[in-house]
Amino acid sequence: MAFATFLRRGSPPPIFGAGGSGSANASSSKIIAMDFGRRARAGFEDLALPQLASLYNHARWLCRDEAEAEDLVQETLSKALRAFDSFQQGTNFKAWIFRIQRNAFLNSRTAIAESRTVFLEDQEEAFDPPSPGLTPEQELIRLDNIALVQDALAQLSPLLREALLLCDLEELSYKEIAGILDIPTGTVMSRLSRARQAVRKILQPRFGGSR
Repeated sequence: MAFATFLRRGSPPPIFGAGGSGSANASSSKIIAMDFGRRARAGFEDLALPQLASLYNHARWLCRDEAEAEDLVQETLSKALRAFDSFQQGTNFKAWIFRIQRNAFLNSRTAIAESRTVFLEDQEEAFDPPSPGLTPEQELIRLDNIALVQDALAQLSPLLREALLLCDLEELSYKEIAGILDIPTGTVMSRLSRARQAVRKILQPRFGGSR
């Protein structure tokens, strides 16, 4: 999938620094607590490390700035680790940490500035049912043309682009996306419909007219 080429170049920075060892004279209870902490952190790393590339990629689309995106991911990981005991084993960790990242983003300067713009089209109204076969944006992805993919996504409004990325790139369910964005499932479907309609218009010249 061409979207995979948007992943951040190079290896991501480490999540954590090296952990120190406990004192030789530490009490047994302290040793047990430290051991539990190590195991909890190891469990978090096992789940978080596979999501690093996706977190960076999505953060770049949210922030539209590399430095801010890196700061956002680091803040996300820090908050997620602190809240890891609230994660319910057996549920989708990716959806859980993406929601933490979006909440962190909403407190950023970039998000605060964007919030001043009213998104008038965000209504739960009728949407087009998916058509059989590949959608225009899926056909674009299949073309493996990075420039076209980036241009099409960049032309979408932030809210539509985010919904489309979470659905088509991150492959999250409507319910999971609704949880991340804190909106009803119907609104997710409406945003996806509008995003795909917008992408269809962008792609019309590439595919030789309307589809």
